[in-house]
Parts: sequence; C-alpha cells; structure tokens
Amino acid sequence: MSPKRRGWVLGASVAVGSLAAGAGGALLRRRVVASAGPEDQLWTSSFDTPDGKRLAMSDHRGYPLILNFWATWCPPCVREMPTLDRFHRAHLARGWRVIGLAADDLGPVRDFLARTPVSFPIGLAGFEGVELSRRLGNLGGGLPFTLLFGRDGAVVRRHMGESDVDLLAGWAMGVS
Repeated sequence: MSPKRRGWVLGASVAVGSLAAGAGGALLRRRVVASAGPEDQLWTSSFDTPDGKRLAMSDHRGYPLILNFWATWCPPCVREMPTLDRFHRAHLARGWRVIGLAADDLGPVRDFLARTPVSFPIGLAGFEGVELSRRLGNLGGGLPFTLLFGRDGAVVRRHMGESDVDLLAGWAMGVS
C-alpha cells in the first residue's frame, strides 16, 4: 500500500474510532440520565408556590420529610391538611419537614389556603404532580398520596388515602 493511501486509511480509522467513541459516550450519558430514579428526579425538582416563590426540593433533602400529594377538589385531602399541619408544627424543632404538592391550579389552592392556612410549604405541581406521584409509587394515581423520606432522600413509607394522627406518629417513631 502506498504511503499516501496508508495515511488515508489511518486517518479514516481514527475518524471512525473517534465517532464511535463519541456515540458510545453519548449513549452512556443518556443511560445515566435515563437511569436516574424518580427520587433523584424529585430532589432536582422545584415548584411555584401560591405566594409566587419557588420551592426547591433540594432544600429539604437531608431531613425526614413527609411529602403529601393533594388537591382542593379531593375531600380526604382537604380533611387531612389540619392533621399534617399539626404534625409539622409538633415535629419541626426535631428537624422534620412536611411539604404539600397540590395537583391543582393556583386559584383554588390560594382560596383553600385563605380558608385553611397551613404552616408548611405548598408547591403547585399541577397535573405533573400526579405523574410524579406515580413515579414515586402511586400506581393508581389517586389522591391523597403521602410519602415518608428518610434523611438519605430515599422513600421509607408510602400511604394511599387520608393520613391520620396515628399513622404519622408511627412514622415519626420509626425515623429519627
């Protein structure tokens, strides 16, 4: 083979190898992103709040957290909000957090909170909130849906339906 031709072959081989390596790296990056679990997606999420601020979930990682998916049109959701609020106020000094993600629109959430104020943060998740709850284990997509996260950011418990004092107290005893 002539030296000129050998140069072309070598150059083409290097180009094909570089292209393959780049494509392989892109596929690997896609797999890493795609393999990020729903908990990882939650902790990188942020939501608008009814008062126009942002609720960054990452600010609450590292604490035991009760995350409640709810809506104003859901009677058991509405009934459990004072219970969640009492839990929040009773356990805040011990590092506990409670967050409500409303699968609802701003207007109804603001109206509800004007009538039934809560001391814990509320995020406006909209319909995407139902999808997020499904990825976190709410297979039926029903509301209310409540999760307990440990300090490590992993789901410890899931509960479909209205939460009560006994359930939350049991969760609080099981996680420090």
